[in-house]
This record gives sequence, C-alpha cells and structure tokens, in this order.
Amino acid sequence: MFENFIQKVKESYWPVYGIEIFYQGQVVDKYDFVPERRHPIYSATKAFTSTAVGIAVEENKFSIEASLYDYLKDEIPDDIMEEQFNVLQKMSIKRLLTMSVPGYPFRMEGNNWLKSSLVYSIQLSDTPVFDYSNVPAYLVGVAVEKAVGEHLIKYLNTRLFQPLGIENPEYMNCPSGHFYGASGMCLTVNELSRLGQLYLQNGQYNNKHIISEKWVKEATAIHQMNREGGYGYYLWKYKDGFRISGKWGQRCYVFPKQQLMITYLADIEEGPDVAALTMEQEILPLYGI
Repeated sequence: MFENFIQKVKESYWPVYGIEIFYQGQVVDKYDFVPERRHPIYSATKAFTSTAVGIAVEENKFSIEASLYDYLKDEIPDDIMEEQFNVLQKMSIKRLLTMSVPGYPFRMEGNNWLKSSLVYSIQLSDTPVFDYSNVPAYLVGVAVEKAVGEHLIKYLNTRLFQPLGIENPEYMNCPSGHFYGASGMCLTVNELSRLGQLYLQNGQYNNKHIISEKWVKEATAIHQMNREGGYGYYLWKYKDGFRISGKWGQRCYVFPKQQLMITYLADIEEGPDVAALTMEQEILPLYGI
C-alpha cells in the first residue's frame, strides 16, 4: 500500500523528499516528506537532452544518423590528432545517444570541456558497446545547440518547459557556457513527473503536441543491452516500461500498458536503492506489476 511506503520511509529515516503517483490521467497519490522544492536530479537531466533531440529532429534541424563532426566541425581544434579527427567524422549522434561509444571518462575536467571531449582519444569500433558516461550527453546537447542556433535551455523554453509548466528551470552550464546536458538540473517531484507524463502520453501534454509519438517509441526502446535490462535514448528499460533515472534515487518510472507513473526524488548515496525496493514491494503490486 502507498501508506506502507510512506511509513517505511519515515521509520527508516531514508532521505526521500517526495513521491507522486499518476494513474490513468490523474495524480492519485502524493506525499511530501519535506516541503516541496527543487532538488538535484543528476542524470535524469539526460532525459531533457534526449527530448531536445526529438524536438529538433521533428523540426528537421537535426539528425541522429549524422556524425558529431557534422555539427561540431567548427569547434574542432586545429591541433587534433588525425586519428581522432577521423573518429569524429564516423561517430554518429545515435551512438552517443545510446551510450555505445566506449572509452570516455565519466566527466570532463578543466575549463574547456568541449575541446577536451573532442580531442579525447577514442577507439571507435563498428560494434556498439554500452559504456555509461556524462560526456556523450554533453556532446549531444552541444551538437543540438549548434544545429538550432541557440542555447539549449532557450530553445526548450517555448517548446518544452512552458508547455509543461516548468518555470525558470534550474540547470548547469559547462565553463564555456553550453548546457551541461548530462546532469545539473534541479526540479520538484511534480516537475520531473511532467516530463514522464509527456512520454506516457506519447508526446502530448494537456492535449498539446510536443514531441512525436515516433520519437517516444524510439527513445524508450532498447538500443543497447546492459545489466539493468536495456537502454534507449538516455532512458532505461524497467520491467515492461522504462525509467528516467538520476544517480542517488531520482526516479520517474513509466508503465504505458498500465497508464501508470511513479516519481520520487531521494538522495540515497550509499547501498541499494531502498526506495525502489520498497516501491516494488508496496506499490507496484497494487497495479498488477
């Protein structure tokens, strides 16, 4: 039961901030363990970058089959090694979207992340291999910025944030001023839930078209297998649905078949995701999952 989940969180003093359940078109349960405010969502930020790609693709401003070079050729340093230059020409946006370019560090350091990412030596194999890193999402976000001709948050403001009712979203830029794309956003439970609702409703929100149903299906499909069960375009496979996920328990679980969505924000740094385990025990069975 939902009440059992709440009680276990309280009794165990788990750092869970709030939870919301959206079922068959409406919020049916919601609980704030602390006064509702924005919290870091870490890698759940990547879902917004994926959505930006989907919007730009539908506007015919971007292609995931194009290479990274096609969009960032003006940013490539003159002193880049020839071998890495050739890699950038072959590396498709789709490979970056599916985390199937092994070899990047988890994140870039220094004061020029873009240059460091572009010159970083990568051995690009013909066989995609899942290798999770923040660098691919950062590069994809910058590529979209170049394609649409404006900062990604500005681009998304009228196309995504305003329609979802997310005002002045908190986000992080790299030292050069590009949207980080991989992490750094802060949202409330309900704000993250709205992005999940957009995908649950096949690209519609409040009867307004935001992204194509085709993109929703592509982004949530399995493109790379991993130990978690599969990966789409910065979205994770979960049971018969999928999830938007941040590293310390920021979750939005979407189950299209049941028309169910469960969103919570937590800050569980060590050990298993006890919030997820308790959700699986106490909430999912209520909906036949």
